[in-house]
Amino acid sequence: MIELEDATLVRRSLEGDPHAFEVLVDRYQKVVFNIAFRLTRDRGEAEDVAQTTFLKAFEALRSYNSRHKFFSWLYAIAVHEALNASGRKGRFARLEEDVESAGDTPEEVVTRKQIEERIVEGLAELKFEHRVVIVLKHLQNLSYEEVSQILGIPEKKVKSRLFTARTMLKDVLARKGMGPNG
Repeated sequence: MIELEDATLVRRSLEGDPHAFEVLVDRYQKVVFNIAFRLTRDRGEAEDVAQTTFLKAFEALRSYNSRHKFFSWLYAIAVHEALNASGRKGRFARLEEDVESAGDTPEEVVTRKQIEERIVEGLAELKFEHRVVIVLKHLQNLSYEEVSQILGIPEKKVKSRLFTARTMLKDVLARKGMGPNG
C-alpha cells in the first residue's frame, strides 16, 4: 500500500473522507501521546491531552498551512494542550523510559535509572517554557526549526531558551550533587 503524504490526507479529510484523518491519527498517536506524557508525567492526563490534541486538530484542519509540516502543526497543538493540562493540575514533566539497553549489567541499569531520576527531578524544577525546549530538542530529537514551528517562536529564541534551560538544569543538578565534582 502506498503511504500518502500528510498534506494529501489533510486535503482528503477536508473533502469529507473520514478514513483520511484516521490515517493521520494512526500515524501520529504514539508520538503525540509520548510528548504529552513527557510533559504532563501522568498517563491518564497524557491520554486526555492526546485525545484533545486530535480533536482540536480535526476541528482546526482548515487552518493548517500545507507549506509547513503537519506533524509540527500537530505537535504545537499537543504542546499547548500539555501546557494547559500542567497549568490546571500544577504538574511537572517527568521523563520515564522503560527501555533497558541489552547487555547492561544490573548495576549499570540501576545507576542509569538513578541518573534519570535526578534529571527528571531537575527538569521538574524548571519552568514549562524551559522544560519543553529540552524535551522537544533532546528527547524528541527535533531540529531547531521544528521546535521553532511547534512553539511559534523564532529559532534564535529557541536557541537562547535552550541555552538558558541547559544552564538552569546544570545548576539544579549541581545542587543535587550531580555536577562534575558530585
